Amino acid sequence: MLTDLHRVINTYWTQFLYLLPKLGVAVVLLIIAVFVANRLSRVIGGRLQTRSHDPLLAEFLTSLTRWALLLVGLMLVLQVLGMTGVVSGVLGAAGLTAFVVGFALKDIAENFLAGMVLAFNRPFRIHDTIQIKDNKELMGRVAALNLRTTVIQTFDGRHIYLPNAMVLREALINFTRDGYIRPDFQVTVDLGPAGSSEQVQQQIMQVVRASPDVIDQDTHKCYIILDKAEGSKLTLHVYFWTSAEDYRRGVLELKSELMQAVRQRLTELGYPEPATVS
Repeated sequence: MLTDLHRVINTYWTQFLYLLPKLGVAVVLLIIAVFVANRLSRVIGGRLQTRSHDPLLAEFLTSLTRWALLLVGLMLVLQVLGMTGVVSGVLGAAGLTAFVVGFALKDIAENFLAGMVLAFNRPFRIHDTIQIKDNKELMGRVAALNLRTTVIQTFDGRHIYLPNAMVLREALINFTRDGYIRPDFQVTVDLGPAGSSEQVQQQIMQVVRASPDVIDQDTHKCYIILDKAEGSKLTLHVYFWTSAEDYRRGVLELKSELMQAVRQRLTELGYPEPATVS
């Protein structure tokens, strides 16, 4: 029995000594592959960032290049070790190839292809404010587009990692793509016995147009619509344009400031209990 054990140990030791040079070459190749992948992807990424006007596409292609080079290096390492045929034979004999590709890699492949479509189709850019599926919980600024996920940062500081396939498949609202956005709010005011609808609208428009952040140009005009009239009580809908570069501060805070300013102006003019609601 000891003789058999000694023979087995000698056999494995001989095989290890035979593979030792290959292991050394494989380790060196792996280190070189990682170095080249990181270095080359940084160089390509730097050139793409300087020449491309779309940092989202540049970042995605940089990440894609790095992983592609790492995959090539890994295949070379397996080839040196002579394990390519062994791995394929084991997977094929066990019937795992179809299972892995069909199930485990289905999600990865789907999201990777969806990421490619998003990178080249560009329905959003970095820092754009988007919303998925008309869901307020899935609303925020685009932080990154990775090989598998799209990262958005919500206004309360959370990072949401959404599968690329979901972002591509579901309805997507981009609030900042055009550069302009038209917020709105409602004003409910009681005219009283001597009040005038035209005068109220004129005062509201003066307040709105007085803000330096409000845009009132040829194709982006501010206006007011009468929604409801019940006796002397009017409900007006105020529409105004502003820059959509920063949705959180440039739009939401501006809307709040205008609502407060309109309410204050109507109070100063003596209208009974004016109320502004969004």
